[in-house]
Amino acid sequence: MIVENLNNVIRNRKSIYPSQYNGKEIPLELIKSLLENANTAPTHKLTQPWLFNVFARESKTYLLDEIILINKDTVTEKKKKSLKEKFEKTSHIICICMQRSDDKLIPEWEEIAATSMAVQNIWLSCTANKIGCYWSTPKYINKLNSFLNLKDNQRCLGFIFTGLYDELPKFSTPRDKIENKTTWNL
Repeated sequence: MIVENLNNVIRNRKSIYPSQYNGKEIPLELIKSLLENANTAPTHKLTQPWLFNVFARESKTYLLDEIILINKDTVTEKKKKSLKEKFEKTSHIICICMQRSDDKLIPEWEEIAATSMAVQNIWLSCTANKIGCYWSTPKYINKLNSFLNLKDNQRCLGFIFTGLYDELPKFSTPRDKIENKTTWNL
């Protein structure tokens, strides 16, 4: 029997965008707890490929400056302003990175899947704690390797923006019925 609270957390997990955050800071112990939960994700041969680089307070400015620098040829003043507002409202930005296993028998997609499960654990933990969470995968993430001090076998898979919010707008995400996606072989 699945615990009803777990059903509620899973079914109410939604993207909550930085524009909906109130700019208040999430306690560090709670961020650490999110990462501990991420660290329990399943992983083939226990490679545990996920890596996290957390930015808060002033360090968010360094990340923002780097993003603007690597996009200097395409970023407009309007986009700079939008990014700055997003970063100001966000409490913590967690760079999601993956380390490729030295065991070449493990396909890369399994390492990406394991890292994605770690992200899902963060997301569900945020939902349970009424923390806004949004996974962003901008196309320039592959240009952040040097800034993030990533090795050749590591890569950035995006950012998780986290923040506190006062109130969420009512929204629902329509989903296909599971009956349309299930074949029973009983």
